[in-house]
Amino acid sequence: MEALTRRSLKILRMLYERGKSASTYTLHVKQDELAKQLGISRQALNVHLRKLRDLNYIRTGRGFIDVTEKGLDVLGITSAPAFVLLKVSPHKRMYAYEKVKELTLQRAFRIAGDVDALLIVDREKLDEVLKRLSAIEGIQDTKSYVTIESIK
Repeated sequence: MEALTRRSLKILRMLYERGKSASTYTLHVKQDELAKQLGISRQALNVHLRKLRDLNYIRTGRGFIDVTEKGLDVLGITSAPAFVLLKVSPHKRMYAYEKVKELTLQRAFRIAGDVDALLIVDREKLDEVLKRLSAIEGIQDTKSYVTIESIK
């Protein structure tokens, strides 16, 4: 990893401290490839992407497209996640964690305390994730919590 200058670290720290945590969904794809997948010309895709970008539904850059929280709202998808706490058998812990990595999650953490793992899940995908968790050997218990709204 390249060492950063004191100024670069100061800028990065300021961006972090003044920034707002946001949910985005990033697609790493070239626009030629995306246009081909959609069955439209690259020019037509650019018209649509420009409109979506102007409405702040997406952010684009070289080789990526982010769907913003505003874009998620338009799709009717909430950016407020659900949380799933897992209790895992000590003898099956590593196996269970490997299987958890295959699930569609926002984030997953091993944690210390009364439970072994915390999963952050899109609310719309909670049912599917819980069904798949129930089939993983070694998972002894799950507790799910659905967020109502963000308070900060």
